[in-house]
Amino acid sequence: MLFGNDPEQIKFSVIREGEEVILRADCENSPRLPLIEDDAFYMAKTIEELAKTPDVTKLVFSQKRDYEYDFNQTQMLVEIARLYAFLLKQNNIMSFSAVADPSQPRTHARYPEIRNVISNLLKSDPLGAYVELKRIERRERIELQKTVDERKISEIQKYLQILQQVIQKLEETKLIILAKPYLAGYRIGDRSVYRKIFSPTIKPDFMFTKLMANYPIGAEEVANYTLPDDTEVTIFRQENNVQTLYHILPPEFKIDDDKYELLDMARNIMAEHKPRRSEFVEPERMRQVFYNVGHDLIEELANYKNVKLTQKELKKLTEILVRYTVGFGLIEVLLQDEKVQDISVNSPLGQIPIFLVHGDFDDCVTNIIPTRPEAESWASKLRMISGRPLDEADPILDTELELPGASTRVSVIAPPLNPTGLGFSFRRHRDKPWTLPLFIKVGMLNSMAAGLFSFLIDGTRTMLIAGTRSSGKSSLLSALMVEIMRRYRIITVEDTLELPTASLRKLGFNIQPMKVASALARGSSEMSASDGIRATLRLGDSSLIVGEVRSAEAKALYEAMRVGAAANVVAGTIHGDSPYGIFDRVVNDIGVPKTSFKATDIIIIANPIKSADGLHRYRRVIQVTEVRKTWEEDPLTEGGFVDLMKYDAKEDTLKPMDGLINGESEILKTIAANVKDFAGNWDAVWDNIMLRARIKQLMVDYANKVGNPEMLEAPFVISGNDQFHIISERVRDEVGSLDSKRILFEWEEWIKGAIKRGRFQQS
Repeated sequence: MLFGNDPEQIKFSVIREGEEVILRADCENSPRLPLIEDDAFYMAKTIEELAKTPDVTKLVFSQKRDYEYDFNQTQMLVEIARLYAFLLKQNNIMSFSAVADPSQPRTHARYPEIRNVISNLLKSDPLGAYVELKRIERRERIELQKTVDERKISEIQKYLQILQQVIQKLEETKLIILAKPYLAGYRIGDRSVYRKIFSPTIKPDFMFTKLMANYPIGAEEVANYTLPDDTEVTIFRQENNVQTLYHILPPEFKIDDDKYELLDMARNIMAEHKPRRSEFVEPERMRQVFYNVGHDLIEELANYKNVKLTQKELKKLTEILVRYTVGFGLIEVLLQDEKVQDISVNSPLGQIPIFLVHGDFDDCVTNIIPTRPEAESWASKLRMISGRPLDEADPILDTELELPGASTRVSVIAPPLNPTGLGFSFRRHRDKPWTLPLFIKVGMLNSMAAGLFSFLIDGTRTMLIAGTRSSGKSSLLSALMVEIMRRYRIITVEDTLELPTASLRKLGFNIQPMKVASALARGSSEMSASDGIRATLRLGDSSLIVGEVRSAEAKALYEAMRVGAAANVVAGTIHGDSPYGIFDRVVNDIGVPKTSFKATDIIIIANPIKSADGLHRYRRVIQVTEVRKTWEEDPLTEGGFVDLMKYDAKEDTLKPMDGLINGESEILKTIAANVKDFAGNWDAVWDNIMLRARIKQLMVDYANKVGNPEMLEAPFVISGNDQFHIISERVRDEVGSLDSKRILFEWEEWIKGAIKRGRFQQS
């Protein structure tokens, strides 16, 4: 035979899993890499097996890794296999020699030629078979034109008729249809065209997740970078496809076979230990214990197998091992990327790739396909880490997850709510708190809005930040927390920890986080959000920050607002798209009395803005509205809502409204009435807001000028805020008023000095 006969090297089996019919090939003893696009031997063997079992929906070749060809790729081979089986049975083709005239040696010789193409070349190189048949057809047509012998003409016409039948059937197959543009100059044995059509997902033995490692054919590479763990990230725009591809190649897909074997052996050994729930109480400590055990285990196995490892290689293999035992696999790799904001894992698992939201390229599809066993493993770990149920009675789980180099909020939905299995959403928290200058830089708001927010925070107002999901509500809330002076205490209340309390504590804030029961949880031992908020009122004079207002806790929040609005900042986030929408939800849906709603001073609406082509989204603050206190029944019809700033789509920025420009804001007047320097002097209030705005803008301008983005991060912004307050106090003591020009001059001298000294980090 053309490729030799070695049936012992490949063992085929058919596995039926629900609607899936999987043809699995065990290739562990084969010296060949089991890729049908590269190897004619594997393609021939596969088509032979598919001819016997034509209902196969998936191909899997196992050799250290699993190489999986999905339904569409498998069906292309199934078509060829069916055609191969059909042609072998056709008497008019395979008995051609019986109708050929033995007295015509040239004609009689045609039979083995076509038989060889069908019985051998068609299964190993279908494209080559098609090209060869077309070549033979051209040769015969040329000969037909030259021939005058009637008997010979008849023989050639019969032969052409058979060729045309076979060629037509081949041209009806999807493989030939897809390959036709690449067949000019095709050489039999060349596998490059197959590589454009076939690309398996790859799954090493020690992991469950599958990865489409090959780059997409015909796609445009628009960006590439490398993550700290040596993962290669490439972003592709795909031809005739609105989806952007986020393609990763992590280190576990780039190691040698002997190291794969070490990882597989180590994972099997460590899998015998099932972590107890108590171990997940301290995930960081548990990972360190498993790292130490895994490190020693891999080192021991390497010595046993006589595999030489450097310390760097040993460290890398241990990190991979921990990632696929007590960790979250390739999810952890994605979360290492600071540009990744949200990750979506949809059911049914094993068929759909992971989707994500990228900071630069918006919504992307990835080359990662998680499987059901991996998803079930994640769900079990999240149950143990959170201490919250996830079952038929409680099919939703919300929790936070601390991983090496990343913090994330996780939401899981399970049956019966999700009828097709488990679904996950991972929202990556920024490593450092957001700041108002950072939001100015990315265009979410402008410096005037930043100055207004800074003034409102110092004026200890009550605020609700509203918007849709992924609108940046929590990020904006954390930026407002950075504006609170560190001399004041802050208490946060959340059911899933998202606010950057740990980072702010390290930066010197007096902050106390409180975690309460999820609004969706039933029978939890955790304190309810309502009780948690009321408890804060007994903890002394503090600013209160509520991560998200969802349901009944709103009543307790408004109780806190009414008690604390005069002395402290009270702020939270809530889902909604307009001030009246917030009123409607809080009053009519949640049941907060209308008079209590008046405790809200400011509503900030943040929403994503789409580009005209629909391909891009930009987060923007689109409205800043004050809630007045003189209405009785409906704030919308009775003038209870007064816009201070609104988004102008043409200029892509927030614009001040008449209520702000003309000094008609009752909230700002209330703040001014309690400050000696501002009482009865709107010009002084406006001057101070604009001073704060200029300072925020200067931070952005100087950061851009010196090319140091660290100047926009929380440590330096906090130092800048501290200096603003210190300089303001000194100037007032010296000249008797808040001279904005002098404050701005001295603050700018400070930032110039900080740049000169390289002081971009909080000491």
